[in-house]
Amino acid sequence: METRNPRRWWILIVLCLSSLVLVVDSMALTVALPAMAEDIGASAQDTQWILDSYILVFAGLLLTSGSLGDRFGRRKIMIIGLLLFGVASLAATFCTNPGEVIAARVAMGVGGALIMPSTLSILITVFDDEERGKAMAAWSSVSMLGLVGSPVLGGVLINHFSWHSIFFINVPVVALAVLAGLTLMPESKGPWQKPDPLGAVLSAAGMTALVWWIIELPQHGAFGGRSTVTLAVAVAALGGFVVWENVTSAPMVPLVLFKHRNFSGGSLSLTLVQIGNGGLLLVLTQYLQFVLGYSPVKAGLAFVPLAVTALVGNLAGAGLAARTGNRLLVLAGMLVMASSFALLTTVSADTAFAVPAIALGLLGLGAGLAMPAAVGALMGTIPADKAGVGSALNDTIQQAGTALGIAILGSLLSSGFAREMSADAPEQAKHSIAGALAVAHGDTGLIQAARDAFTASMATTFTVGAIGVVAAAVLAALVMRDAEPEPAADPAGEAELVA
Repeated sequence: METRNPRRWWILIVLCLSSLVLVVDSMALTVALPAMAEDIGASAQDTQWILDSYILVFAGLLLTSGSLGDRFGRRKIMIIGLLLFGVASLAATFCTNPGEVIAARVAMGVGGALIMPSTLSILITVFDDEERGKAMAAWSSVSMLGLVGSPVLGGVLINHFSWHSIFFINVPVVALAVLAGLTLMPESKGPWQKPDPLGAVLSAAGMTALVWWIIELPQHGAFGGRSTVTLAVAVAALGGFVVWENVTSAPMVPLVLFKHRNFSGGSLSLTLVQIGNGGLLLVLTQYLQFVLGYSPVKAGLAFVPLAVTALVGNLAGAGLAARTGNRLLVLAGMLVMASSFALLTTVSADTAFAVPAIALGLLGLGAGLAMPAAVGALMGTIPADKAGVGSALNDTIQQAGTALGIAILGSLLSSGFAREMSADAPEQAKHSIAGALAVAHGDTGLIQAARDAFTASMATTFTVGAIGVVAAAVLAALVMRDAEPEPAADPAGEAELVA
């Protein structure tokens, strides 16, 4: 008897649209920041808060959002998140000063936190074990295409319109996703349980403090200035959260999930991979623009090999998973990713684009094979009634890993650049390649020295990234197992599915 939802592939399109709007907004905004800052008179600190306010709210509310979806309905929470994200995006187009933009970004962060866990949790409840790999591959492919295409889209919009269009483009996508979600998507939720307000407060405070501490690592160091206080708050809140979740009768997050080898192994592997990948796009974008002289649009187009091979890897992985198991795919994909980092360590100031293009192709292929398999193994251990909070755990792990990777690799890049620059260079030129080019004023010697220093420090940064990915591959091989996953969607079981 057919038990699959006949509209499941249409539902997948809705989930992809919902995830895509978050990816496109975040990446396109980075292209729009210079024009926006000039128009609204934003200082460097204002600009940083425009970026960080969204990340802090998003990371802090993920676990609470996943729990709300399990309790009140995942479709309902996703629709509320989409509406909030869309309204905040529309409001951002009318902003005239940095404070208003920051407020809009905070609201968008709340909306994004409501959307993201719901998309993955709905996916694993709608698709059974046989089709979940293909659905996960499609979902990952769309996110990757958005990641690569959004800087190009941002550049085109800025060139033809203004920075306001970066936010306005979200509105029709959100409207389409909401309409399709209400029309096509069934509601799903777990059995009712008592709320856990203390767990929600502790998780939000702990994750916000942790991500804030990570963000400020390059500027203040691990224990410098207010970093010590921020870290203490993060440790105290997250430590209290773990203790409370183990003693309360109705925990918001079932920490027993970490006893599953595939969940704990997948979580640690994803964290290490995201640490390695976190700073790659940031570092390589600077290389393309400041060393090779690419425009923002051309730099965005340079990532096309990454998108194409990621799509190939996702399609190949979806077909191979049933025959080889997730463990082998994760191991093979991560080793291919490590080879990409290794190749990037050979790049110099005089290297043409061929080497980075090959490296990006390898990175996309490896990520396409490994990431959906790792997420699939992790999510396969989660019972259907905990799909929302389980998805939020996966998202939180990846967000923390990405933030940590940007902080660590960014700090390595900055310190390496300063070390490589000559002692008699202007002070501003020692801080970053952007600063060096700004004060060069046609001094070809300083320009070449900055480019050489940047590529030398970039090689060190990518060496660390390669080590992180290899460590993740070894960890995945040792910890993960290709056992039959637990049922993720059973209409007659623990989860309630409402047509």
